[in-house]
Amino acid sequence: MAGPTVCRGVALGLGVLWWWAVARLLLSPDAGALEGAVAAGGWGLSLLPVHCVPKGRALGALGAGRWRRAWGTGSARRYGGPAPAVGEGEAEGGR
Repeated sequence: MAGPTVCRGVALGLGVLWWWAVARLLLSPDAGALEGAVAAGGWGLSLLPVHCVPKGRALGALGAGRWRRAWGTGSARRYGGPAPAVGEGEAEGGR
């Protein structure tokens, strides 16, 4: 596994490369497709959600069936049983 210094060095190098491409696009009349590709690629990578975590591990994430239960469209109602009350079972660790 690469050490933190190597990772930071790679990130710094790629950042410098991106800024070089953007500066060349803005300031140089002979900038070409290479600079455009580097600038567009770096900008596109910045849009990736790299800090996402699975919903089950996210702080404050709601359970999968919470809204169905709140609106009374859960499985009990679907099969003819009474609709569960809003918030029923949540305090006891229910679904």
